[in-house]
Amino acid sequence: AAAMAGEALSRVPDVQIDGDGVFKYVLVRVRGAGAPAKDVVRGHGWAEYHADLFERTSEELARHGLSCECLGGGRLSHRPEERKIHVYGYSVGFGRADHAVTTEKLKAEYPDYEITWADEGY
Repeated sequence: AAAMAGEALSRVPDVQIDGDGVFKYVLVRVRGAGAPAKDVVRGHGWAEYHADLFERTSEELARHGLSCECLGGGRLSHRPEERKIHVYGYSVGFGRADHAVTTEKLKAEYPDYEITWADEGY
């Protein structure tokens, strides 16, 4: 089971965010049975609430036998024409995500971007 969970976990993208705009994001810790956990970033403009993002992510992961918990949320400002992403804000329901962790995930996914974060702002 652990090997299967590890394989399922390895197929979960670390980052899935919209290509442009300002939108909410959640930092989610994903777990498989007996496998180490990993944190992933999900941010989309269709989500009115952080909970919408988490519920959609949770449902997708459950289909692969994975569980997850929300570590917090915030907002992303993605400006592809400037190659910049700014991470800020918080989630009323889930609290503030660790933006430093989110920033590291984004840097791995967008190595040629300038990625910044701040605790202030909503």
